[in-house]
Amino acid sequence: QVQLVETGGGLVQSGDSLRLSCAASGRTFSNYAMGWFRQAPGKEREFVAAITWGGSNTDYADSVKGRFTISRDNAKKTVYLQMNSLKPEDTAVYYCAAKSSSFYLRGLNYDYWGQGTQVTVSS
Repeated sequence: QVQLVETGGGLVQSGDSLRLSCAASGRTFSNYAMGWFRQAPGKEREFVAAITWGGSNTDYADSVKGRFTISRDNAKKTVYLQMNSLKPEDTAVYYCAAKSSSFYLRGLNYDYWGQGTQVTVSS
């Protein structure tokens, strides 16, 4: 079992930055690939970014590429999402997730999910 807790969300203005953190507890964190997803009101949950267990490979949705950066610190059992140049369309609840396989990290079939943290970007 892996428990995930996201923090760092908030209300910011367009162009601002935020850093989300996802702290893990339970099973060995370094065994899991990690992903960030988001869900806006009335929309489906969508992939944002992912990172493999060792941090050597990352992947980003086209909508955030060049603005967001995913990273992890296995010693701290934490994954981060640095979000720069935020836009109103980035407004959503952001979720982190853990997956025991590194195959197709863009899908929703992760093993564990956090409760989410709200990010609101005003124009």
